[in-house]
Formats: sequence, structure tokens, C-alpha cells
Amino acid sequence: MSRTANRIRKLVLFAMFGALMFTSKVVMEVLPNVHLLGALTMIITIVYRFEALIPIYVYVVLNGLYAGFSPWWVPYCYIWTVLWAVTMLLPRRMPKWLKAPVYMTVCALHGLAFGILYAPVQAIMFGLDWRGMLAWIATGFPFDVMHAIGNLVAGTLIFPLSSVLLKLEGKFSR
Repeated sequence: MSRTANRIRKLVLFAMFGALMFTSKVVMEVLPNVHLLGALTMIITIVYRFEALIPIYVYVVLNGLYAGFSPWWVPYCYIWTVLWAVTMLLPRRMPKWLKAPVYMTVCALHGLAFGILYAPVQAIMFGLDWRGMLAWIATGFPFDVMHAIGNLVAGTLIFPLSSVLLKLEGKFSR
């Protein structure tokens, strides 16, 4: 495949992944804090590494366009990058038997930490002091627990889907 054709293929693929992330979130909004975003973020990061930031930010922009670029949206500009960065730090040559539980755990911990990651910007925007920010985190903690459980379940998809996608990408890189 020519270099230009490969670039076009990736551009279309990344747009599709961003749209898939956005669509999956909208479809699953009936379940509070349960979605496939963490799993999809990790899958594309495992496979595409640095380039995974493209579909992640396609998702972030689509989300802003759909729901408005309001104060709630600002933390989205970095929250998914945190999960991307942690995934990038995972060893690439991890034993196969260890990958699924590690991926699931990282995904679940990101869901559990969501409120903590979200809080500093909210505190600055809404003039909360340290105690106000901690109260905000504590109030949202039950939702973060639901988020973690949802991410743990969605995390079961990370190893099998990233393995398939790596194989498919291997066929295109030849």
C-alpha cells in the first residue's frame, strides 16, 4: 500500500473510531457513567500508540459540538489523555496471561478516578476552595464507583479487540 493510501486509510479509520466513541456514549447514556469510552481509548492506544490521540480528540470535539462547549466539557480535553498516557506506559511485551487483567484494572481505575481528575478544573471554574473541591469529589464518588464497575466490564473487551486490531494492522503494514 502506498504511503498516501495508508495515510488516507488511517484518516478514515481515526474518524470512524472517534465517531464510534461518540455514538457509543450517546447510545449508552441511559446507563449513568457506563460506556465504552475507556475501553475504546485503551484499544486504539495499544494499537496506534501516539496516533490514538487523533480519534480521542475527534470524540472530544464531537461531544462538544453535540452537547455544547460548556464548563463540563473543559476537563474532557485532558481526562482521556490521562488514560491514553497510562496505557502508553504499560509494557508492550507484557505476558499474554497478564494483559487482560491489567487492561481491565487500568480501565476501571480511570473510571474510579474520573471525579478526582475532573474536580480541579471544576473547582477553579466555580470558585471552590480545597474543602469545596473535596466535597464535590465525595458527592460524586458513588457515580465514580458505578463508572469503575462499568469500565471493568467494558475492559473485558480490550485484550481480544486490541489483539484482532493488531493482527489486521499487521496485514496492512506489509
